[in-house]
Amino acid sequence: MNERELGRDGVRLQTTAFVITFDRFAMPPLLFAISRDLAVPLAAVAGAAGAYFLAYGLMQPVWGLVSERVGFARAIRWAVLGGAVMTLASALATDVATLTLARVGAGLCFSAAFPSTLTYIGETVPVIRRQREVSRLMAGVALGTASSTMIAGAVADTVGWRWVFAGSGALAALTAWFVWSLSDVPRRPERRAAWVPVVRMFRNPRALMLLGLVAAEGAGLLGAFTFIPAAVESTGWGPAAAAAPAALFGLAILASVGVVGRLSTHVPASRFIAVGSVLGVLGCLLVSERQSPAVAAGTCLLLGLCWASMHTSLQTWATEVAPEERATVVAFFAGSLFAGSALTATVGGRLADDGRFALIFAGCAVLTGLVGVLGSLTRVRWERDRR
Repeated sequence: MNERELGRDGVRLQTTAFVITFDRFAMPPLLFAISRDLAVPLAAVAGAAGAYFLAYGLMQPVWGLVSERVGFARAIRWAVLGGAVMTLASALATDVATLTLARVGAGLCFSAAFPSTLTYIGETVPVIRRQREVSRLMAGVALGTASSTMIAGAVADTVGWRWVFAGSGALAALTAWFVWSLSDVPRRPERRAAWVPVVRMFRNPRALMLLGLVAAEGAGLLGAFTFIPAAVESTGWGPAAAAAPAALFGLAILASVGVVGRLSTHVPASRFIAVGSVLGVLGCLLVSERQSPAVAAGTCLLLGLCWASMHTSLQTWATEVAPEERATVVAFFAGSLFAGSALTATVGGRLADDGRFALIFAGCAVLTGLVGVLGSLTRVRWERDRR
């Protein structure tokens, strides 16, 4: 694949990352609005969000195996199209059960796209450029996060939450058309049984450690971010004001991910993991003390810097820790991230119903700190053993 093809496909992958992230982060600012409109407890709506994250997470390993056989490009195309249909169905939900089923369907479809884009990069981009391309992918994630939270809060405040899902579904449908011409990656000639790469991955202790780390990161970092708009809204602010600070999460990633990508050629990944963890812990502790828009803005800024530093390093590591099982590891990596996030959304929903947001954020701080300590130490040992 030449440079021009890599550039065009890179834009398509960035667009895919943007759309999936837009849909994924559209729901947190809508929790209170949906709860009021459907006349159900906040915990029930948080459960629907958690079901999306769980479906998104658990289906990733399945899609990882499928995409190796049907092709990564084909998996991305059909995943985005299926997700568009289910997101449009979310806009028509009349009760929380229907909404949950539609969100689960969207999660099942969109779950194929992001790990496939990561593996696509791993299969087509040279190692020396890989962190940079992953950072570019994260820029799409950052834009999706920032625009999603701002737009979702403003739209919910003016015309209603259903229009958020309608817009997200329409955007995904347009993206499916755009990525239909994505170049196919030549598949490996060997035809292994589906369970072979899974067994090999589970025999790799460093791969298993990485999966545990990212599950804790999902529970801590993404778990905290999920409840920030609801925590601010619980103090009396409207959906738009409560969602606006969350946009800084995406903007912080967008501003810093390029710097991380450039520094990654001569700064060890273990340092990015450690520094990112410190920033994440500070952000969680900050919002655990006070849930005002100003404090939430500072927290989202710190969490975004944490994501750009710590998560992108873990994500790149997932493409390197077991090259022969790259697609499987990347799929389980993404699955673990969102399984952890789903756990926090489910458990935290009950605490949020009682207004115990400080406890949620304190727990997220502990988890993020553990990821930093264990992740940086494990990465140092892995790099030393690889020499």
